[in-house]
Amino acid sequence: MASLDYSAGSMLTEMCQPSSAFFGFMGVSSAIMFANLGAAYGTAKSGVGISSMGVMRPDMVMRSLIPVVMAGVLGIYGLITAVILNGKIHSPTYSAFQGYAHLAAGLTVGLSSLAAGLAIGIVGDAGVRANAQQPKLFVGMILILIFAEALGLYGLIVGLVVASSADAKGRGLCSSWEV
Repeated sequence: MASLDYSAGSMLTEMCQPSSAFFGFMGVSSAIMFANLGAAYGTAKSGVGISSMGVMRPDMVMRSLIPVVMAGVLGIYGLITAVILNGKIHSPTYSAFQGYAHLAAGLTVGLSSLAAGLAIGIVGDAGVRANAQQPKLFVGMILILIFAEALGLYGLIVGLVVASSADAKGRGLCSSWEV
């Protein structure tokens, strides 16, 4: 049963639950964890293709590092989101609405980056191998990688919008649990 408290405006409000911060911190950890999983998979899978291609065409190795760089950016998306979400968690007046919104924001960024990392890894592996055999495929490979990276960017944009709107919409829904 939720405890109730009278605020200064004699309006009956529910006290903020300290456990609400758990959901916010789960959003923080989800953003960085899933984004780094995507970045790691994209880097590893593309790296295997680059190593294999480098045996046949060592002159094209530096040109083929683009998928690895694009996969690494996904981890940065998770880091940015985690730092922003962490800065918005203020435990005494942190409402359940804010906690759920920050969890949703973290999952949006993290899972979008994971999906983008899977796509970048598969395209990067096959693309650099194909590019070693037919250099005319380079532009096509880059375009596919850009569209795969855009998936993570879309998740970052939506996640940041959700996180920023949670502060305005979630403020004042409950009173501080500190006396």
